[in-house]
Amino acid sequence: MTNSWRFSALMDRHRALGSNLEDWSGMGTAWSYSKGDPEAEYMAIRTKAGLMDVSGLKKVHITGHVASHVIDRATTRDPEKIAPGKSLYACMLNDAGKFIDDCIIYRFGPNSYTVVHGSGQGHEQLTMAATGRDVSIRFDDNLHDLSLQGPLAVDYLEKHIPGVRQLPYMGHMPAMLFGKPITLSRTGYTGERGYEIFCRGQDAVEIWDRILEEGASMGIIPCRFTTLDMLRAESYLLFYPFDNSEMYPFENEGPGDTLWELGLDWTVTKGKTGFRGAEEHYRLQGKERFKISGLKFADKTKVPGNAPIFKDGKKIGVVTQPMYSPLNDWVVAIARLPVDCANNGTEVEVRCGTHGPLKAVSAPLPFYDVEKKRRTAKD
Repeated sequence: MTNSWRFSALMDRHRALGSNLEDWSGMGTAWSYSKGDPEAEYMAIRTKAGLMDVSGLKKVHITGHVASHVIDRATTRDPEKIAPGKSLYACMLNDAGKFIDDCIIYRFGPNSYTVVHGSGQGHEQLTMAATGRDVSIRFDDNLHDLSLQGPLAVDYLEKHIPGVRQLPYMGHMPAMLFGKPITLSRTGYTGERGYEIFCRGQDAVEIWDRILEEGASMGIIPCRFTTLDMLRAESYLLFYPFDNSEMYPFENEGPGDTLWELGLDWTVTKGKTGFRGAEEHYRLQGKERFKISGLKFADKTKVPGNAPIFKDGKKIGVVTQPMYSPLNDWVVAIARLPVDCANNGTEVEVRCGTHGPLKAVSAPLPFYDVEKKRRTAKD
């Protein structure tokens, strides 16, 4: 934890589960537990529910009469189209039109937003857009984020929070949980119906303990951070910087990928201009150097990350995040492939240092819940 300067109130709970609290985005995070099993945690979230501490996400409150202008300049979305009580997924670009972070924008009132982002340059981007403007930017590390994900999450929460079943996907609302004030958001990073519980640091331990104690009979268990890698690989959820060119730079080029390459161009509000990097974003359409693609393997051999991909004896790409699903009995992966090989059934060879060459075909993402009916369910 030598690089950590942010601290979760749940540190002792994670240590008790065997975590060394590895750094992520400046916070000691439970990347792994020595107790439990990541495949069991994956199964819990896919079939029951699991609880994760994702407080390492950065929370930035933006208030003031030009708050929407700041977000409009810093992100690919039009914040005026977000109603209070709603949220939207957005991206952030640099002047070269390249991806530097993603986020969820929450609107709480006419001039009140919260932007939650990962380990990229989101806070810096927002601060830059706010410079010289009558607006307040406040980074909030007391606000913790407990993510309860899985099909039984709503069954558990409705015992304590009236109206939770009617909360729509990407909606949020104020609530009380165990007598503690929270914001409940129907969001997550798993591809399942799930909820994020934004609470004060001083309340996080009690909320964590009670959910796990009361939910044990329903199969709710604590889950490590890296369980998300299994879930996101099936559900086409990219993770900065591990799927991006900061990890896999192009020769003689600076870091950064376009939204066209990442398949995230849909995050730009139709017709929007004026956001940072907008001109380059539009100019770079049709000039993709690669595409994010799915890979489906011929057998069930578990594949390591960073494995090179070959076609006709030539290296053409790299596996960024593989996973084996005990539920679906497949090995699939997120990969970076040439445009003419991506998402279209192209046969390739993945050269694994442990198992040797493995056959795979490119395939469209997501693999799981293709129509996204699980996360958006209304019943």
